[in-house]
Amino acid sequence: MARIIVLTVWIIIAVSMRHIGEAKEWSLLQAPSEIQQRLIRDPLSISLASTDYGHIIHQNPTAIFAPISVTDISNLIQFSNSLPIPFGIAARGQAHSVHGQSMARDGVVVNMTALTEGRGVVVVPDGGALGPYADVGGEAIWIDVLHAALKRGLTPLSWTDYLYLSVGGTLSNAGISGQTFLFGPQISNVHQLHVVTGKGELVTCSTDNNKELFYAVLGGLGQFGIITRARIALGPAPTRVKWLRLLYNKFTEFSGDQEHLIAMNGRNETIGANYVEGFLLLNQPPLDLSFYPEADKPRITSLVTQYGIIYIIELVKYYDNTTQQHVHEDVALLVQGLKFVPTFMFEKDVSYEEFLNRVHSDELALRSQGLWEVPHPWLNLFVPRSRISDVDEGVFKGIMLKQNINPGIVIVYPVNRSKWDDNMSAVTPNEDIFYVVSILRATDFDKLEAFEAQNQEILQFCEDNGIGIKQYLPQNKTHQEWMLHFGPKWTLFKQRKQEFDPRNILSPGQGIFN
Repeated sequence: MARIIVLTVWIIIAVSMRHIGEAKEWSLLQAPSEIQQRLIRDPLSISLASTDYGHIIHQNPTAIFAPISVTDISNLIQFSNSLPIPFGIAARGQAHSVHGQSMARDGVVVNMTALTEGRGVVVVPDGGALGPYADVGGEAIWIDVLHAALKRGLTPLSWTDYLYLSVGGTLSNAGISGQTFLFGPQISNVHQLHVVTGKGELVTCSTDNNKELFYAVLGGLGQFGIITRARIALGPAPTRVKWLRLLYNKFTEFSGDQEHLIAMNGRNETIGANYVEGFLLLNQPPLDLSFYPEADKPRITSLVTQYGIIYIIELVKYYDNTTQQHVHEDVALLVQGLKFVPTFMFEKDVSYEEFLNRVHSDELALRSQGLWEVPHPWLNLFVPRSRISDVDEGVFKGIMLKQNINPGIVIVYPVNRSKWDDNMSAVTPNEDIFYVVSILRATDFDKLEAFEAQNQEILQFCEDNGIGIKQYLPQNKTHQEWMLHFGPKWTLFKQRKQEFDPRNILSPGQGIFN
């Protein structure tokens, strides 16, 4: 009898789940005509929307939505809300997420690049009290924003290292690079947003108008609304940069000099750095020495072999025609007293655009070799300043250097927490200075498991030793992990979700509420 009861229960559950699936499918097919005509369901499009830059997670949507206008997006979200069981909706720009964050299993992926009505980049050189700014579509990519601004002698202030990312995508996370210590992340350089909420409402928001939505959306992982337009702060554009790399054999001197450099701007804006990042060179071939003169590559290789890890400060000073005469003196003042290995300072002089777009040449080379559309088991961490030496010993030396796994690109640099607005959804360690640690790898599918295992070992080390990290572009899997990630912000994050997306429709690929 017990077996019959159990079997009956399972049959009921199975039939119920089948009907739920049929209800979702039927609902999409019965969508209003203005939505139906924008839905794409061919196998190739479904396949493309089922993956992202990470090539690790694969989740098929039921359809792709190609909106022409923002109203189309609003209509789609309102339609989902009207159903007894709403379907998930994910906005997709360049799909540069690495762990399925831009996907919508059995839901609808919105192809933001299809937007055409009233799009483009509008540069306003004189924005009154706001100063110069650019009004930009959420689907626009940052390289296009740069080009439009440069035509007017202007530039955004804060960047990501890679410019072929969508504005809406980076603002939904934070947007960080070597300028973050000075201007804060990209989310700290936004005056206004146009957002379609999880209720389908079209809302204009800023710190003065609908500010709760404004703060929620910036760094909000797509949970509260789809960014359709942003007003980005601009400043005067330099024309050229002095681009330096300084090599260190001791982590304490490397990190100490980085912290010295990011503090200089507070003391003297004229001589301060414009960009500070850092890299690791681990004694695990192949070494990427493409930046350096051919004649110096053997001695750099020897240095890496001798010490196991070499730490590199990447330092940039902008200049233009008005400052060209004394840029050499400015650079000399910047590096004065720094503790890099003597004679291991290298310099390039390139255009401002060439420097900002430096990753694109690497992309083109990798694409030509078929090495771009491969798994990318990335791990991005924010590490409290007080524990960064522990990460050096326990992670860089204790895990990565000891294991025979290509480390890829390892980026390490400090930022000032004072440049972040704690009202926004983005979370950081609670120290005045914290470090960005980005472990960026590409691999074959047959080696993916080893890389993911190492990432988990790194996370476990941080947890076991109470490092107090926060993941950037987080890959949390459980409700408890998300609660720990947001910490004191969790209650407010939930309240905002209930206010702006009460039926948990938006950005299901993050896995926070569904």
